[in-house]
Amino acid sequence: MPRRILHLDLDAFFAAVEQRDKPSLRGKAVVVGGAGPRGVVATASYEARAFGVRSAMSGSEARRRAPRAAFLGGRFDAYRESSRIVMGLLREVSPLVEPLSLDEAFVDLEPSGWPDDELVERVEWLRAELTERTEGLTASVGVGSAKFLAKLASEAGKPDGIRILDPAEELDFLAPLPVRAIPGVGPATEQRLIAIGCYTVADLREADPAELIRELGASAGAGLSELAWGRDARRVEPVRDPKSISTEDTFAVDLTDRAQLEAILVRDAASVVARLNKAGFFARTVTLKVRFADFSTRTIARSLGGATDQVDEITAAGLASLGEVDVRAGVRLLGLGVSGFALAAQERLFGDEEPPPSAVSEASEVGLSGVRGSVRYYPGADVVHDDMGRGWVWGSGLGRVTVRFETRRTGPGPVRTFPESDPALHPAGIDPLARAVAEDEDE
Repeated sequence: MPRRILHLDLDAFFAAVEQRDKPSLRGKAVVVGGAGPRGVVATASYEARAFGVRSAMSGSEARRRAPRAAFLGGRFDAYRESSRIVMGLLREVSPLVEPLSLDEAFVDLEPSGWPDDELVERVEWLRAELTERTEGLTASVGVGSAKFLAKLASEAGKPDGIRILDPAEELDFLAPLPVRAIPGVGPATEQRLIAIGCYTVADLREADPAELIRELGASAGAGLSELAWGRDARRVEPVRDPKSISTEDTFAVDLTDRAQLEAILVRDAASVVARLNKAGFFARTVTLKVRFADFSTRTIARSLGGATDQVDEITAAGLASLGEVDVRAGVRLLGLGVSGFALAAQERLFGDEEPPPSAVSEASEVGLSGVRGSVRYYPGADVVHDDMGRGWVWGSGLGRVTVRFETRRTGPGPVRTFPESDPALHPAGIDPLARAVAEDEDE
């Protein structure tokens, strides 16, 4: 019997979470990311995609195409909570679940016991259950005999649909697709294939293997030939340890103040270490990434001499690396990451000590471009008012914050404006009711 691999992809995930939690935005164009002159779109709702807005598009281009769209910063805690619910549901179907990101996963259906003649009904149940548990999110699902076939099938089912490939129809399904549809074929490879007359997967099957190897190399050429015939032996890997954990900030204005950059680095080191602790790893290497105003980039990797999960040691290594960088030309992007993971702490071999972190203040409110920002009240952020209750930031600036008071369980709510210094207004975390739902599903 052929394998049955399921691929699930949540539809316009970040934007869909925002529309679910913000009733006034349902059915409207929503863009997550793209804030600031250097922002990049993370996800666009289908209403925004109708205007030509796409992921990875610059924020300025997205605003030109959809000037009336809601541009929101990211709420990654909310996205993670919804992802936990979805991944938990998938593990109820089969223990063999391979998450690819917060919104996408492969599932090997062999342990599920789902018979082939009931796949449609079972998959429809899965999608309906997902929508109920997440309170409104939808997913596209594909099923095939190999991982890449399942992924192509889910693409064919978008949005909010399914495509289940019978093993006997898989080659016919693949044949008319453009070569770009095959995993690993990017723009450069696509042009090389077109140059030798390969426009579709069917063309690729008829190509001389020797010519493919000559154009693309032995490994890539042979691999493409296999995929063109639907052969993909990769297994669903339920445990995938990360190779690195990192964070980056892209600034709306180039920064030259070293103290300011150090403060941001201290904050980011704490964020990275929190994720390191949650994953249960210890890191051997700290890497600093600095991109300058002219787009040149400097990367400095510093060995810790052992493996640690201590924030002071990782912060010190990052600050020591930053001390080697001349920032006077202006820093456009600052990133910090850890790698070289171990499952236990390891003492330094030679007792050498990094200098302690310098005395720096907490990160000041630097304007960041993209999904994540350091400003207290960015568009889309959750807030709570002592008198008005929960809501989200509609807009802010000039010392004022405009809030729409609504949650996923209310209808569209009223809009009010407050001084940013209003003691009754506070940044808020995830809605406690929503968190309780996620924790119940986790159990």
